[in-house]
Amino acid sequence: MPTLNGRRLRASTVVDVYTRECSAIEVGQTLKGHDVVRVLQQIANERGVPQVLFCDNGSEFTSQVMDLWAYHNQVKFGFSRPRKLIDNAPVDSINGTLRAECLDAHWFSTPSDVVERIESWRREYNASRPHRALGERTPNEFAREIAASRDLSGSQTGGD
Repeated sequence: MPTLNGRRLRASTVVDVYTRECSAIEVGQTLKGHDVVRVLQQIANERGVPQVLFCDNGSEFTSQVMDLWAYHNQVKFGFSRPRKLIDNAPVDSINGTLRAECLDAHWFSTPSDVVERIESWRREYNASRPHRALGERTPNEFAREIAASRDLSGSQTGGD
């Protein structure tokens, strides 16, 4: 995505495929493994460590630092096959919507402008976009319901 001064930026999108929440969109001129690890660790601190990461074969995902983070956190990788968009459909779907509604709809003046607009779009996406696959609930609503049901099941004691 270009900015006003012609610099190109990259974006890496993190999606919870179960709740359809867009957990993060990291933006930078280059995105390396340590950038991805930093974002994944922030998400892990807030929500817990994922069991599996589905990603493409980009160098940021196949780096030693990513491999080490996954090993220490007991996270398995699921890599998409080259040119098989169906392998990573939830992320590709969100990326297409992000491009159409945010990236192609605005002219960005600075990298910080890009970050601010993308973060605003991400929050709106999670809070205001009902999904048919989620029973017409937004990703945030669905995630709250799942968390509440887990809290209830964990706090119930058995026996009469």
